Amino acid sequence: MATPGRRINLRPPDKGSFPLDHEGECKNAMTKYMTCLKENQQDNGLCRVQAKEYLECRMNNNLMAKEAWSKLGYKDLVNTSPQPVSGKS
Repeated sequence: MATPGRRINLRPPDKGSFPLDHEGECKNAMTKYMTCLKENQQDNGLCRVQAKEYLECRMNNNLMAKEAWSKLGYKDLVNTSPQPVSGKS
């Protein structure tokens, strides 16, 4: 007879769900971020600028709610000027 498993407390994400990028509006930004992660052995700390650009694209295309950079952990990158990301490849 199997013993019952421990009960796992699940919580929803802090920011809720967000729409998928079906139109590929932020594909270039996402690809740049994923490439950076691959080149840096998944060290996301070295890819913060690319991550910020990806989130910025998502906010600009209404794929996530607009949020202050300080709340997203990018307060130190507020004055960086990202290069334009066209969105579609």
